[in-house]
Amino acid sequence: MDHPLIDLINQKIAQAESEGAFDNLSGAGRPLPACDDPENALFNRLIRENGAVPEFVALSRELAALRAELRDCSDRTRRGDLLRDMSMMETRIEVAKQAFKKG
Repeated sequence: MDHPLIDLINQKIAQAESEGAFDNLSGAGRPLPACDDPENALFNRLIRENGAVPEFVALSRELAALRAELRDCSDRTRRGDLLRDMSMMETRIEVAKQAFKKG
């Protein structure tokens, strides 16, 4: 089944082509880059371009922030809370790494 707007899409492409919008594009005449996951290529590119990272990377950044806070903290109660949070974060990182390897 065709897209309901296929005629409009084709018209816009033809108009852009006649106006030279596709002339002198970078990469013209060269093969497309290899793609490991063609079904999700657009999705993966959008995620990468918008700064998304695997969960374990984001969690590792949070752990680094907790460690920095611990270095500057002199309150014993807060230090205990930070150590507990760091321990939980390390566990979450390991779980996220395992999930990433499987996925």
